[in-house]
Amino acid sequence: MAQLRQDVEAAEAGLDAEALHRLDRHFARHVDEGRLPGYLVAVARGGRVAHLTAYGLRDVAAGLPVEPDTLWRIYSMTKPVTAVAVLLLAQEGRLSLDDPVGRHLPAFAHPRVYEGGSGTGVRTRPAAGPVLVRHLLTHTAGLTFGFYHRHPVDALYREAGLEYSVPPGKDLAETVDLYARLPLQFDPGTRWNYSVASNVLGRLIEVVSGQPLDVFFAERILGPLGMTDTGFHVTAGQEDRLAELYGETDEGGIEPVPGLPVRGRPRFLSGSGGLVSSAHDFHRFMELLRRGGELDGVRLLTPRAHAAMTRNQLPGGATLRSFGAPVHQEPAMDGLGFGFNVSVVTDPARTLAPSHTGTYGWTGVATTAFWVDPGHDLTVQFMTQVRPKRLKVFPELRRLVHAALPD
Repeated sequence: MAQLRQDVEAAEAGLDAEALHRLDRHFARHVDEGRLPGYLVAVARGGRVAHLTAYGLRDVAAGLPVEPDTLWRIYSMTKPVTAVAVLLLAQEGRLSLDDPVGRHLPAFAHPRVYEGGSGTGVRTRPAAGPVLVRHLLTHTAGLTFGFYHRHPVDALYREAGLEYSVPPGKDLAETVDLYARLPLQFDPGTRWNYSVASNVLGRLIEVVSGQPLDVFFAERILGPLGMTDTGFHVTAGQEDRLAELYGETDEGGIEPVPGLPVRGRPRFLSGSGGLVSSAHDFHRFMELLRRGGELDGVRLLTPRAHAAMTRNQLPGGATLRSFGAPVHQEPAMDGLGFGFNVSVVTDPARTLAPSHTGTYGWTGVATTAFWVDPGHDLTVQFMTQVRPKRLKVFPELRRLVHAALPD
């Protein structure tokens, strides 16, 4: 077990210490007023941690504090790890990003697209082209989530037991086959829709590598990077460090809610949102990205693969708002493009929170977040465990970190 530690004072890293204290006071109020159980925030520059705060509780009922070695369900922050795994296989020539997914997963060989109707009256047609691996990496495959409640295909997902992506008792292979039997919302490559795509990538990794997803991650990414506290489940020795999961109530407070089944190896290994990690380990992953795909003599990504992952891959430089399905056409998506399982700032003036061109990162549904800002040689992570209803931590965090940066 390794623990994240502060390496330098904020001023030595060129950051405004008082602005970072304001950040701490802001989120401490969220804790003190019952909107968060506790949190950890770490800001690093040039790879050196210049601000590290752990505040509040990881388990409210037990009175256990957040510690630097607390373990967190990172949910969708799993997706960039999955992208790295796919790129590893591509670098080795075991697949191409332009491969039809059906070449490796036959259930996807003949995709069909929604044409009209609803329920049992849904009409479909053959897709204009195949689903490619790169479509999965960029969420442009035409897949969806059942919980959106915005499109007739969303309803088909719910009817198939996929409201929360995973039907009870199914493993990854069975679930991905179920996705393949449902129609796409649109022709592959023609829109952006955040979806179950990374679970399909997880199964693709298993088939191409010949290894279960957790084994591939451990041997090819987590082990080489020294991410010894990251995986799809916690061991008996780690269990007491795992933060409890909470949900935001209608009144703005929090209450315990069921989380990922991570006490024991889960039957379903989710490349979309299955990992548990620590601040130390995720700092290591961010450092891999900040340094262009290499860390401490271990190179996982070629410079070319890293550049592709972290630049906007949407056609014609489109944004998530302009290229997104209707559920995503909102101001929060403006000024952002999308790489391989990370958002990328393309126009800071149009984003709702202060940011810089080329900054990339992602968030998790339990209000975790990270980003890498190449222009300021900066990495930021925020860990807590609340599934929100109205709570908006990410814009606040962006604004407060931005205030600590030099002009």
